[in-house]
Amino acid sequence: MSVLVKFGNRITLPLVTLGLMTFLGACKMDMPPGGSDPGDLENISYDPHPYTIIKPDHFPPVPIPPDNPMTMEGVQLGRMLFYDPILSADSSMSCSSCHLPQGSFTDNLAVSIGIDGIAGRRSSMSLLNVAYATNGLFWDGRSPNLEDQAMRPVEDPIELHNIWPNVIVKLKVHDTYPEMFRKAFGIPDRDSISKELAVKAIAQFERILISSGTSKFDQYQQGDLDVFDDEELDGKLMFFDEGEPLNLPDAQCFHCHGGLTLTGNQYFNNGLDSVGNLSEFPDKGRFDFTGNPNDQGKFRAPTLRNIAISAPYMHDGRFATLHDAVAQYADNGFGVINEDIFIGQMGFPIGNGQYTGLNNYQIGAIVKFLHTLTDTTFVNNPDIQNPFK
Repeated sequence: MSVLVKFGNRITLPLVTLGLMTFLGACKMDMPPGGSDPGDLENISYDPHPYTIIKPDHFPPVPIPPDNPMTMEGVQLGRMLFYDPILSADSSMSCSSCHLPQGSFTDNLAVSIGIDGIAGRRSSMSLLNVAYATNGLFWDGRSPNLEDQAMRPVEDPIELHNIWPNVIVKLKVHDTYPEMFRKAFGIPDRDSISKELAVKAIAQFERILISSGTSKFDQYQQGDLDVFDDEELDGKLMFFDEGEPLNLPDAQCFHCHGGLTLTGNQYFNNGLDSVGNLSEFPDKGRFDFTGNPNDQGKFRAPTLRNIAISAPYMHDGRFATLHDAVAQYADNGFGVINEDIFIGQMGFPIGNGQYTGLNNYQIGAIVKFLHTLTDTTFVNNPDIQNPFK
C-alpha cells in the first residue's frame, strides 16, 4: 500500500513538469525591493482539492488540525519546501538533509551536522507516522505540533542557521513558489507569503508519512500467523510480555513502545547512564523544556517502526546496531532514581526485587522481531521522494 492522493481516479502527487522543477532553486530578482503589487496573484485560479491520506485499515484516522486542512496543493508545496535547500542560509541544506526516506526519514548519523559543519547534540528522529505524535515533538517534546516543529530548524544556529524574513524574501521573488502558495492557500499577492503558511505546507507533507501496513508485523497482526518464524515469534512474545506460557521472560519493551506506531508518546529515563544525581546527566533531555528536575535524562520514546533501517540508536546515536541497543537493557539499568520502573524488571523474577536480565538468544530474538517492523513499501513510495531528482 502506498500513501497516495485519492482524488477522482488514482493519481500520484502532481508535481507539474518535474524536469522544469529542478530549476526551482533559482530566484527571479526583478521584483521591486518595496514588495509586490497588491493582488498580483489574483489572476491565478484558487481551487484547492481535498487530499485524502491512504492509511492501513487498522490505523486510526490521521489527526488534522482544523486550521490546516489537507489539500493536494498544500501537500505539493510542502513536499517542495521540505526538499528545497532554499530554507537554509546558504542554500546548501534542506529539511530532508536530516530526514531522508531511505533512513525512514532520519539521516543515519549519530548526530546531525548543520550548514556550518557544526554537530548537533542529538540524533535526528524518524518522521514515520509523526502525524500520530501527541504530547510533544523532538526528543525533549518542546514542540506541541508539526507546524511549530517545522518552524524551528530554519532559525536554529546549528541546523539551517537562517532567519525566516530572509527565507520569505527568497520565496517571494522565486519563479514558482508564489503561484504554489496562491494555489495552496489563496493568497492575493506575493507579499502575503509568510512563515506561518510555509510551515503549514511542510506539516501537510509530513502528515502523509504514514506506514503502508505491509510489514511482516502488520501481516501478523492482520491474521497471517505463519509469517513469523519461531525466533521472530519468541521476540514478539517477549516484546509484549506474552511469553509466560512458553517459559519466555518479559522484555518489557511495549511499556515504552506501545500502540500501532510502537511509541508511547511519553518520556523516559531508559537506563543509559549511571549518574550520582540527576543533575549529572550530560544531556538533560526533557528537563530542558519542562524545568522539572525529575525529567533530567528523560527522552521521548521514538517509534520502532522501520527501526532496523534507522540506525544508529538512542538520542545521541551511541549504539551502532540494534543488537547493541537491545543488549544495553539486558542488565536491568543502573538504578538511577528516575529510571523507568520496567528497566529494572527485564527477564525472570528471582526474588527480592531482582530479575535475571536477558540472555544472548533472547536479545537476538527480540532483534529479529524488530526487523519484522521494516516497511520497504513506505520507504520506496514515489509520493514522498525528493521531487528535484
